[in-house]
Amino acid sequence: MDEKYKYIEPLIESIEAYSKTGVELVKLKTIDKVADGTSSMVAWLPVIIALILFFIIVNFGLALWIGSMLEMIYMGFFIVAGFYALAGIILYIFKDKWIKKPLYVSMINQMLN
Repeated sequence: MDEKYKYIEPLIESIEAYSKTGVELVKLKTIDKVADGTSSMVAWLPVIIALILFFIIVNFGLALWIGSMLEMIYMGFFIVAGFYALAGIILYIFKDKWIKKPLYVSMINQMLN
């Protein structure tokens, strides 16, 4: 009977070490993915801010230009606002197909790689 335990005890220790290593590997992979995602978002933040400022200024210019063409400055702002209202409605209708699903697939692929 002692001989059986002689072989089982090292096997149990090996299984225990393997499971601890597996848990540690999952922790490290999770930390890697979170750090990668966070650093990517932080790297894109200045670019996104610059693009937002660019579009705001372009939209003001466009609204003023359209308003001067119509000889009613306020109408230019209404036309630009109407364009964005229409774009917002279209995006709302197709948000799952154009935004949610591709983002979901991209995130799953990132996590699996």
